[in-house]
Amino acid sequence: MYIRGRRQRRRRWQIQAEEDHNGSTALKGKTKGLPCEQDDNSQAGKRVRYSGPDLPEDILRHIHSLMPLRDAARAACVSHAFLHSWRCHPNLIFNNKEFCFKKEYANGWNFCSKINHILSNHSGIGVTIFRLEFWGLSKYNANHYLKSWLQVAVTPGIEELTLMLFKVKRMYKLRCSLLSNGVRDSIQKLQLGFCAFHPTAELGPFRSLINLHLHTVRITEDELGCLLSNSFALQRLELTWCNQIICLNIPCVLLHLSSLKVFVWERLKLIESKAPNLSNLSLHGKQVKLILGETLKLKSVDMSHSNLVSHARANFPASMPNLETLAISSCHEMINTPLLPTKFLYLKHLAISLHGWMLSPSYDYFSLVSFLDASPSLETLVLNLSQVHMQQESIFKDPTSHLRQMPEHPLDHLKSVKIAGFSSAKSLVELTCHIVKNAASLECLTLDAFYGFRCADKKSKRCYVINEDLSEPPRALLAIRRYIEDKVPSTVKLNVVEPCSRCHAKECVFVAFMLLFTMDTYMALMR
Repeated sequence: MYIRGRRQRRRRWQIQAEEDHNGSTALKGKTKGLPCEQDDNSQAGKRVRYSGPDLPEDILRHIHSLMPLRDAARAACVSHAFLHSWRCHPNLIFNNKEFCFKKEYANGWNFCSKINHILSNHSGIGVTIFRLEFWGLSKYNANHYLKSWLQVAVTPGIEELTLMLFKVKRMYKLRCSLLSNGVRDSIQKLQLGFCAFHPTAELGPFRSLINLHLHTVRITEDELGCLLSNSFALQRLELTWCNQIICLNIPCVLLHLSSLKVFVWERLKLIESKAPNLSNLSLHGKQVKLILGETLKLKSVDMSHSNLVSHARANFPASMPNLETLAISSCHEMINTPLLPTKFLYLKHLAISLHGWMLSPSYDYFSLVSFLDASPSLETLVLNLSQVHMQQESIFKDPTSHLRQMPEHPLDHLKSVKIAGFSSAKSLVELTCHIVKNAASLECLTLDAFYGFRCADKKSKRCYVINEDLSEPPRALLAIRRYIEDKVPSTVKLNVVEPCSRCHAKECVFVAFMLLFTMDTYMALMR
């Protein structure tokens, strides 16, 4: 088989060489392929080029456009067909990852010279995506390059413009004259970071803009108002640390705006939205005054600020009656969650994060039952509990004390529960037992005694633990086995996640010792 295949390949090469000699396969810019090896048996002793499949030029261009920029450049070096499409490559994405730069080489002249070389050879025709995002130009001023780069890339027909200049030596000012009528008609996604942008009413409408993201952009309230009022098709708006804005006003003309995400900056005092079809709201940072004109279509909320958990339970059912997904995070929770008659009738997914460095020692985790009682349609529950030192009363402080119980309240739709940062706090054990007892449809219960970054997640070489009290994970595991494990029905999959044995070998030995010692002490007390 091998000899036969070799003969067939040799015969094809001979036929190809004869056709090249007769001039019948000169493609000149259409479909020339990669150079192949020299035929050792050829009498002419010439290097023969394999033409490859005879594909239309538009298909070749499409294939080339799907390649990452680095691979597309390599293909252009070996193929005349790809070289032709390289000069009008539609996706110009420049970042450290695309250029495979190491962190120490990702700044300065080397990076800019590569970009400048590519754009100086580009025709400026057919660009749909221009993405420039890289860190660390603090020692190099690339502003004199940016003007010429943008003139080449930002042309009518462009759909995405991303300009993220992190840690620039000098803040770049994006000129409105760059955004011509043709550009404003076609652009769908605009992301600006660490630059200045001063749009005016005379700039004109952005007829196709659906995604706007401004990150640390120098822009005033009036200028942002002009930009939003001219973006009638806008669907998603994200603002981060735009420090010149004190009052953020979302106009009612944004009929298609469905998602609003704001990372609150220090000077921001008010957020007022009159957008009638807002369905996703995300607010992170300090607490600001929030005025929402229309909330009946609001389905998903993700928020974080101090004392948010009790505030959300008291106010959200009335102000956001149709919520389906709620994620709230609080780092200064000092008040227990109140029991109230109001309901989240449609809430299906609930995530609560409590950060314990400012959590009151008297905080009662069991008070979170209020959310469960108010959510008859709840399907998934996630609790993220992080504490540097566990300050709540441990279940082992008085092993003879009885666990509190609430009147039975069936959780008919609850299928999945995960508690990360599980501890031996008595109120947390009581909450877990309440869930197990009342969730007849529960399928999976995950109790993780670890809170932080695991090495298995590939986010760090070693596990990073927020809890500095190494004796707490053993107590948490013992509390699970002593008070919860036996109560879990056989139909429920119980996942007990222990600290990593590779990164915490000493702690694992300590865990085993604590389990044996605490169990013996408990049995002695029971006698």
